Amino acid sequence: MSFTLATWNINSVRLREPIVLRLLEEQAPDVLCLQECKSPVDKIPREGFNALGYTHMVARGDKGYNGVAILSKLPMEEVSAMDFASLGHARHIAGRLANGVTVHNFYVPAGGDVPDREKNDKFGQKLDYLTEMRDHFAENAPAKSILVGDLNIAPREDDVWDHKKLLKIVSHTPVEVEHLSAVQTAGDWVDVTRKDIPEGLLYSWWSYRAKDWNAADKGRRLDHIWATSDIADAAHSSRILRDVRGWEKPSDHAPVFATFDL
Repeated sequence: MSFTLATWNINSVRLREPIVLRLLEEQAPDVLCLQECKSPVDKIPREGFNALGYTHMVARGDKGYNGVAILSKLPMEEVSAMDFASLGHARHIAGRLANGVTVHNFYVPAGGDVPDREKNDKFGQKLDYLTEMRDHFAENAPAKSILVGDLNIAPREDDVWDHKKLLKIVSHTPVEVEHLSAVQTAGDWVDVTRKDIPEGLLYSWWSYRAKDWNAADKGRRLDHIWATSDIADAAHSSRILRDVRGWEKPSDHAPVFATFDL
């Protein structure tokens, strides 16, 4: 069985329903994981998705912020929805496909603007969230699993437009990178995107603040697809659809894709 999976921080699924439909029509991934849906589950506009064959959905939602959903052409059953750091936010949902693959969809807290937990509670919440992710996967070793989402951290030097300038900027600080690496190690996760694209600058997010995001190209790779080591070699064809960032009324994130032969 071969299936293609995509992950995309959509920054409001209702506001950006037209470009979600466009992506589904043009790219037709079998599974689409969305973050920052900003919608209660019962308000997610499913009719158009269903019409394109995405008749299966597992989701958690908050009104106006957070929210995660997995849309699937393939049968999927909900597995879990975890509340790490006890934030009470809709930041995780997991579903299992008929072939036994579990898909975890995460929206890790952004962490505010100041990389100091003593001065910024949001940064502390982010680190705590990552710590609890680490502990969960250490205690519950995942297998035949895929982890995707907006992890809000660009871990490698070539995942940001300027490594030295961003070392003190939230999303690329050493402490965040260390916490994310601990999560990856605990679950024996393989960074599928970088397995397929091992070298070179690679971004999935560009700020709305840039007058011309494409020309400035000050991006960061905040969105990830990981797989447990038992299935990582089955992954291929990783790509980031940069052009989607330039669609009408876009999210500030671009979707990330990978295909799995399982």
